[in-house]
Amino acid sequence: MEALISSLTSQEVFSVTHASDVAAVRRSGQKLADALGFDETRAGQLALIITEAATNILKHAGEGEVHVGPAQSGAGVGIDVLAIDKGPGFVDLEASLIDGVSTAGTAGTGLGALGRLADEFDAYTQPGNGAAFFMRLWRDVPGPRPCGVEIGALWMPMAGEEECGDGWAVRCDGRGASLLAADGLGHGPEAARAAAAAIKALDARKAPAAGELMQAAHDALRPTRGAALATARIEFESDELRFAGVGNIAGCVIDDRRRPLVSHNGIVGHNMRKVQEFALPFGPGALCIMHSDGIQTQWDLDKYPGLLGRSPVLIAAILMRDFIRRRDDAMVLVVRRHGS
Repeated sequence: MEALISSLTSQEVFSVTHASDVAAVRRSGQKLADALGFDETRAGQLALIITEAATNILKHAGEGEVHVGPAQSGAGVGIDVLAIDKGPGFVDLEASLIDGVSTAGTAGTGLGALGRLADEFDAYTQPGNGAAFFMRLWRDVPGPRPCGVEIGALWMPMAGEEECGDGWAVRCDGRGASLLAADGLGHGPEAARAAAAAIKALDARKAPAAGELMQAAHDALRPTRGAALATARIEFESDELRFAGVGNIAGCVIDDRRRPLVSHNGIVGHNMRKVQEFALPFGPGALCIMHSDGIQTQWDLDKYPGLLGRSPVLIAAILMRDFIRRRDDAMVLVVRRHGS
């Protein structure tokens, strides 16, 4: 069985506004590489990726963020680096990724190096509306075979809080994948404890149905303040996603059109009156997006040409960047089924 991937893992987010910030991000990457058993060569590649990603934020946008954490994949041990900004973006991203091409008066090797050094690389930009770069480096070469879904998730505590009360988890197995998105009531440590209890309910079960997982989480959350919760089960053989929701987790499936995921009122762990599963088609290439109410619901991917086809990490990053409310915890989970 694939390992559980969740918000219980560490995620470091760095604001990059000055050259001194680059070293801080690089130190964090080195610490994580050591903890995960990267050898000197792979750790050196990671340091270069982080340096180029952070430096390019300063060169092209002036400020932005770099996220560093364990790879959001149960297939192997790796590290993800996400660099995102709201700068001028790139008119011709493909040209900018060619070594020797620069729009900042430099040697033009930074962006090209990101693609060369990373085992997995993707990027998205809009002229006048920033850019996002995603790099993944596996500990071992060659990298692992992917499981049946790609995952992209970001989560962020409310300003002034250390712990995030919004959480997520995904487990992929040979027959499908189980998904969970939680919003612990309120914010701070007690909200985080509620979200963690829901995630542990998934960790304790093998391939649970959406309704089964919801009931298990309800039982596990009784000693906590409770949570809004969405659960789903993707079945590869039937090309189907079954969803259950209680509370204000927003969700949708996107394939040939956008289909909303319907939740019932209630608080998981306390007054959960009804659990109902809804089935939707979910074939190869389909996308499932779930997010907490820390993200505005008025987003429309059609306003971001080409984003739908990019990595789920980049989709989650753009939604977080442009639609975070900032007066509550926030979480976005994006899961795409691999193509046939």
